[in-house]
Amino acid sequence: MIELENVSHDYGDRALLKDVSLRLAPGTFHFLTGPSGAGKTTLLKLCYAELAPRAGHVRLFGAELAGMDRDAVAQTRRRIGVVHQDCQFLDHLPLAENLTLPLVATGRDPGTAAQDLAELLDWVGLGDRAAAFPPQLSGGERQRAALARAVIMAPDIILADEPTGNVDWEMSLRILHLLIELNRTGKSVLLATHDLTLIRAAKPQVAARVLRIRDRQVQLAGAEL
Repeated sequence: MIELENVSHDYGDRALLKDVSLRLAPGTFHFLTGPSGAGKTTLLKLCYAELAPRAGHVRLFGAELAGMDRDAVAQTRRRIGVVHQDCQFLDHLPLAENLTLPLVATGRDPGTAAQDLAELLDWVGLGDRAAAFPPQLSGGERQRAALARAVIMAPDIILADEPTGNVDWEMSLRILHLLIELNRTGKSVLLATHDLTLIRAAKPQVAARVLRIRDRQVQLAGAEL
């Protein structure tokens, strides 16, 4: 689904990732770990074409990123759900309207998805918060709302950037469980986290692989947890 081959990326004279090769197959679950500043967010951005590599090849669903025009990239991104670390929403719109913005952006009528939206809000435990505005949401509610927004387009793969970084342990487990549920429906998941305890907590629930960024490269830290 997403493949990186000998990918390198840098910021100015600072080499962040070098000769990274990675393949995310359908239905897999991967954790991505590494110290702060190691390049986890950068790697995710390469996976959803927010960044282009300085060297190497990125293939999205079999298509070479370098050969895709802007429209092709936009179409491809619809198959990738991204949970950003900063959970940005439009504060003047209620939660339900924030979640349907991806539908509006692609020319779909959000009114026809009302039932799906209600089910999605119930799934993340926010069924009673549809009319709430983002500033009224707690940190855990915002993270679950971000996950709901990432999957409203029914993507094939979910990339989550530290989705549990700013919530308590109980909420971390709840978000992890939601991601595992998505994986059980056939979605691929790549979850970036620095929390090794969270990775260990997934052991009884999902067959996952752990990727670690070390010395600017991505290494397989272990087979199934």
